[in-house]
Amino acid sequence: MIALTIAQLARIVSGRPVLSGDDTPDTVVSGTVDTDSRNIGPGDVFVAKPGETTDGHLFVPGAAEAGASLALVEHPVDAAVSQIVVDDVVTAIAELAKHVVATVRGRGDLRIAGVTGSNGKTTTKNLLARILEEEGGTVAPRASFNNEVGAPLTMLRVTDETRFLVSEFGASAPGEIARLAGLVEPDLGIVLMVGMAHAGGFGGIEATFHAKSELVRALRPGGVAVLNVDDPRVAAMAPIADDNGTTVRWFGRGERADVRAVDVEVSASGTTASLVVDGRERTLRLRVLGEHHVMNALAALTAAIAFGVDVDAAIARLEAVELAERWRMQPLGGDRVRIINDAYNASPDSMAAALRTLAQITAPGERMVAVLGAMSELGEYAGEEHDRVGLIAVRLGIQRIVVVGDDARRLFLSAVGEGSWDGEAVFFSTADEAFDYLVDELREGDRVLVKSSNSAGLRHLGDRLGEVFS
Repeated sequence: MIALTIAQLARIVSGRPVLSGDDTPDTVVSGTVDTDSRNIGPGDVFVAKPGETTDGHLFVPGAAEAGASLALVEHPVDAAVSQIVVDDVVTAIAELAKHVVATVRGRGDLRIAGVTGSNGKTTTKNLLARILEEEGGTVAPRASFNNEVGAPLTMLRVTDETRFLVSEFGASAPGEIARLAGLVEPDLGIVLMVGMAHAGGFGGIEATFHAKSELVRALRPGGVAVLNVDDPRVAAMAPIADDNGTTVRWFGRGERADVRAVDVEVSASGTTASLVVDGRERTLRLRVLGEHHVMNALAALTAAIAFGVDVDAAIARLEAVELAERWRMQPLGGDRVRIINDAYNASPDSMAAALRTLAQITAPGERMVAVLGAMSELGEYAGEEHDRVGLIAVRLGIQRIVVVGDDARRLFLSAVGEGSWDGEAVFFSTADEAFDYLVDELREGDRVLVKSSNSAGLRHLGDRLGEVFS
């Protein structure tokens, strides 16, 4: 965070300072801002956020012992650290983030990109950050810091040396993206796709469209909207950009795309695509597994070009990325049994894409095994969407479908109903039961996909399988 006095901080967040030790209102604070006391070090700012299972105020003394210079609290705490008392710490960090970003932008050449979409946000954010970091100081979210807490915390890492801020905007209800993007008014916004992820919270696919389009509406006049030409709902955001005085740059496989993939080949070692960029053909060799990640790479490349990055340099940086993020199409295991751990998040679209990738990278004589768990946040659509994934798995010829968790039972029943009734599909209530089965069942030549939403916890099952078969 940029340097601010305690008095300045208090004014920005409309709070009341409670000083400790030798601190005065003019004491300068400039450390990292975090809600996790385990990440706090000397000079940092601890945010005591109340939670569902615990209260951050309980950890203020620990943060003080770790060297925190300030705590942001909703009530004073008996601890040897200066505090600013506010009505709501989440609102306070948003206001602080807005001030910090505006200050840095006013002093120099800070460029801000926002990324949203039903799938692919984190991968695209990481790919774009990887391109930009060689152009200058770049701040991007850790993991999926894309909500009302994570997004402001990322923004607060901006300093006067930062040239690029890449923000990921997720949402579980209408208005959230507008509120988060409104804190920084991005120069560029990427919309990847409008799918069924979080549809339960939004109330359906059309409501999801309106929520994702909030990023386009939040762009600064004269900015750039980077839109997926292949997704009709994303393409329908172009008039919003026009009304905003925003330029549209298209990516995808359609002929209208400014950055287009005309041929894609998927293998166990990565994905190769022929690209057409402003009329010139180039080759992209991604090490990241999965045809669907080509679209994420196209989006990142389109954004980088809009920011003035040389095309060939950007492609070379994309090709250097070995893993987009832990638990996202992460190769594990060894030559005997290959594990693909993609269990950090899941939606109907990403489930289908991951299953197709499994089919594409499995050679003749090898066996496809899909270990599948529940997809969360689908609301009333959960049953039919789990049914659909079961059908896809069977129709792709997956030889073993291992369904884990009671919330995913519909997926298992769908697979059985579609024809996997002779032992091809099995069900286990717990990951431990599935692990015991898989350790005995997997054999040389198996290619194993582990896929579920984060809440299902299968990412840890994937890690365990990777260790056993490494």
